[in-house]
Amino acid sequence: MLTQPPSLHVICGKIAAGKSTLAAELGKAANTLVIAEDDWLAALFKEQMSTGQDYMRLAAKLKTVMGPHVAAILRSGVSVVLDYPANTVEFRRWMRDVATAGKAGSIIHVLDVPDEVCLARLKARNSDGAHAFAATEAQFRQFARHYQPPSAEEGFDEIRLVESFRT
Repeated sequence: MLTQPPSLHVICGKIAAGKSTLAAELGKAANTLVIAEDDWLAALFKEQMSTGQDYMRLAAKLKTVMGPHVAAILRSGVSVVLDYPANTVEFRRWMRDVATAGKAGSIIHVLDVPDEVCLARLKARNSDGAHAFAATEAQFRQFARHYQPPSAEEGFDEIRLVESFRT
């Protein structure tokens, strides 16, 4: 029986672009596991996270543990969807290194969603209270300033989705 080699799926999109929604959909595929950064950060560090700087520090700490863990999962033959924001070249480089260490392919799903749509979704998500973290509009804008769209040179197979994928 021939099986597909595992893949690391990463998702690029601003806050409230639909990364977690897409991750959940991708995670429905056979032999695929979703690992959500927000779930781990909330479980381990929620009381320590109140600023963007806190997020950056604690997310970096989480990466040091999750990188080898995800690579081991990939080497076992299971595909992984990283529900992490693949929004900077540096962060995507780490993700590519994880895929390489896991001897897996790497696919980037790019959510091309306008800021005003993300902000409307963020407002709804915050009032809903179902998300582990309630980012403010100021935090959205702070993180959006650092957003870097991926380029072909980064080595991912790219799938680009527009805002309508979620509606």
